[in-house]
Amino acid sequence: MCLVPSPVAVDLFCGAGGLAYGMQRAGVGIAAGIDIDPACRYPFEANVAAPFHERDISGVGPDELASLYPGDQVRVLAGCAPCQPFSSYTRTMGGDPDEWRLLPRFAELAVEARPEIVTMENVPRLRKHPVFKEFLDALGGAGYHCGAGSVVQCAEYGVPQTRRRLVLLASLLGPIDLVRPERDAGRPATVRETIGRLEAIPAGGSSGSDPLHKASRLSDRNMERIRQSAPGGTWRDWGDGLRAACHAKETGKTYPGVYGRMEWDRPGPTITTQFHGYGTGRFGHPEQDRALSLREGAMLQTFPEGYRFAPDGDPVRFRMIARMIGNAVPVRLGEAIGQSIIRHLEGIGR
Repeated sequence: MCLVPSPVAVDLFCGAGGLAYGMQRAGVGIAAGIDIDPACRYPFEANVAAPFHERDISGVGPDELASLYPGDQVRVLAGCAPCQPFSSYTRTMGGDPDEWRLLPRFAELAVEARPEIVTMENVPRLRKHPVFKEFLDALGGAGYHCGAGSVVQCAEYGVPQTRRRLVLLASLLGPIDLVRPERDAGRPATVRETIGRLEAIPAGGSSGSDPLHKASRLSDRNMERIRQSAPGGTWRDWGDGLRAACHAKETGKTYPGVYGRMEWDRPGPTITTQFHGYGTGRFGHPEQDRALSLREGAMLQTFPEGYRFAPDGDPVRFRMIARMIGNAVPVRLGEAIGQSIIRHLEGIGR
């Protein structure tokens, strides 16, 4: 049997560390994280225990990247380029053209630095865009074994959300595939098993033992609305006097998922950066009259209950922390990616 050196990853666009933390739990070492957002330094370093580099990757060269890896280990380049350019909302609103440079730069760094393994996670619709084909062509032309990527239902990998993601794995060492789901489609992870044990809190309230188990305040009108909302229901459950003006329009009738409650025994919705707001999606608690707390959103992203997003004693900054949570790769999906890398290397070593 040939021993293969253990893998170690640099995580581009690392955010608060969801992907890195998950890969680390699977046995992949983390050499460093790179992100342009300074708010991500504390959670990444406090939980992943690896150096955080506040950098725009457009200014990172192959020599700098190579210097982050320790010697004699299989190098992994991982990342989730910001998906805003590929979202339906951003495409409708125009988006930021400058964001489009990030995925091509990711490919350039991979080709220039030639880590043994590359993994990328993003929204499924990216698969249909020319920039993704260019990404695949760049890796294939550099000798990487890579398919077209796998679109996965995260609930089958233990993530309690109806969240679909595109996962790409590529290797210079041979064919590599994502591990099979840990659950079948009929037994997805649920909201109840994830957050059901947490302390009850009111809207605008917080836990005395966990500052992040804190919920946004609700206006009197939204409090009336949530009291009339059933789990799995919509704004159509309300009396006419509570419906928003936009719901009376034909266009508004096509958005039943806003102002909704989650259901205990089903996966929750995709956690976005605005999950702490009752009116921004189906983010109402299944039975308490409030939206999700920050801690609940993090746990639905499969961060462990003790994951730290800010130093002890710091004020809870809702938007900043919710942005980091909503933008993260779910930890359990990161773990599946890490398991895939470990299994791939074990197969080579036989």
